[in-house]
Amino acid sequence: MTITTTAVLVPLLPFLGALAGLLLGRRAPGFTRPLAVLPTATAAALAVVVAVRQGGGTPVDSATRLTDTGSVPIDLALHVDGFAALVAVLVGVVATAVQIYSTGYLREDPRYPSYAAIVSLFTSAMLLVVYSDDLIVLLVGWEVMGICSYFLVGHYWETAAARSASLKAFLVTKLGDVPFLIGVFALAADAGTFRISTIYTRLTSSAAHFQLDHPTLIALLLLAGVAGKSAQFPLHTWLPDAMAGPTPVSALIHAATMVAAGVYFVARLLPVFTASAAALVVMAVMAAITMIGSALAALAQDDIKRVLAYSTIGQLGYMTGALAVGDRGAAVFHLISHGAFKALLFLAAGVIIHAVGTNSLAAMGRMGDVAKRAPDAYWTLTIGLLALVAIPPFSGFFSKEAVLGAAEHAALGHESGVPAGVGWTVLVAGLATAVLTAGYAARLWLLVGAPGRTGRARMSADAVPAAQTAHPARIPTVMNVVLWVLAVPALAAGLLFGELPDWFDGRSLGPTLTTSLLTTGLALAGALAAYAAWRHTAALAARTPLDALVAHPGTAP
Repeated sequence: MTITTTAVLVPLLPFLGALAGLLLGRRAPGFTRPLAVLPTATAAALAVVVAVRQGGGTPVDSATRLTDTGSVPIDLALHVDGFAALVAVLVGVVATAVQIYSTGYLREDPRYPSYAAIVSLFTSAMLLVVYSDDLIVLLVGWEVMGICSYFLVGHYWETAAARSASLKAFLVTKLGDVPFLIGVFALAADAGTFRISTIYTRLTSSAAHFQLDHPTLIALLLLAGVAGKSAQFPLHTWLPDAMAGPTPVSALIHAATMVAAGVYFVARLLPVFTASAAALVVMAVMAAITMIGSALAALAQDDIKRVLAYSTIGQLGYMTGALAVGDRGAAVFHLISHGAFKALLFLAAGVIIHAVGTNSLAAMGRMGDVAKRAPDAYWTLTIGLLALVAIPPFSGFFSKEAVLGAAEHAALGHESGVPAGVGWTVLVAGLATAVLTAGYAARLWLLVGAPGRTGRARMSADAVPAAQTAHPARIPTVMNVVLWVLAVPALAAGLLFGELPDWFDGRSLGPTLTTSLLTTGLALAGALAAYAAWRHTAALAARTPLDALVAHPGTAP
């Protein structure tokens, strides 16, 4: 089987699995789980085969004329380079983990068949975006992901929160998609083609002498769609509310599909954006506001999933910042690293919520025994948080350092075509976000239940809701197994920084001494500040028993 045929099967198999699941889910429920897991797992395995055979070498291209429009033709085109090969592996692995995890998490959900089928369709759409070399075909996958997110976020449609969140996710992303569509047509009109690889080659080849007629307008129109899809300021508001959906859906959206699509799209067409200094400035400012704003918001959240949601927005800001300084290798490196540890964080949070019966960090802190109820989830959550904070040698350290190293390089004026001010904007915002990230990550870890807590401020048994004092819910083994599997790349994926330049543009992704020392020191300072604040508030809470807050036994909760 040729590499082209193998690559075609990667998005096709989950699509066929989705169709079969929708047709047979209720008529033959015994086939639901195999139809959910096997096509996605096979697609992941084939994505690995494609990556191994492509090897970071010459891109694989194949195209068939889909239709003649009378002006710019539309091709069913495939382009597999190092970027596409590795991102497809990430999507396949995370989607497989989510499908396997969901067999336990939603084992008693009557709507599991439709849920599993839509997750497969979601996966297929993202893989189409990854491998597609035609902007119109890419747009099909882009929009299918939008409608899938609507259905998945609104899975628990009986609740008002889920209905509102699904509608908000759909409408906010569509608000960005309208200018995005106009930008796609404007780009094709200037370039004379919808083929992404052709546009990239023309803009980067010195022999072509090709320039866009309206680079700033096109870049800003496309950036609006990217801001919506990748939840960047000011179109970021839908992502925290999307936590109303099932936790495995959150893991899929945040780690490997929808929000990754915008960053990946800009990476594929980065010369379009670097052709306009104004667009780079806008992108850098957008990234800086997103990073710092989301980290501050995360510090104030009580819902564990909303903390992780704001964390995703901030990490996407790092990726956008790397693109603003012209380094798509660093952006995609952080995209892959973040996908591994963010999937781990969400799925671990799902196990913890399943075990204790609440999303509230304050309630978990009063219970004080979360680590005993869900030890596998607690320790894998710890690994994910260390990667998020970028503590060496966890994966987040190397990928975040690649971003900050690229920003430092641009700030010192070493990046042609990128204003030094853009580099300084991304670098300063990235360092400030490193402190805040460590602060909210440490706060989350301490409230979930750090070992050795005195327990002086715990709520008494009479004041804890019955659902939280009952025997811990049994955690399906398959959920814990998935956590430990994902812990491996969260711990070690960053060590590939020496090999990845051969898959990308050849630029070094190794950490630099200055930013490494700064970010590690700032992260430790942020974590220590959070610990000091936690000790102070725990001491204040211990002065007044929480039982004293109950006014009357007959008072409604």
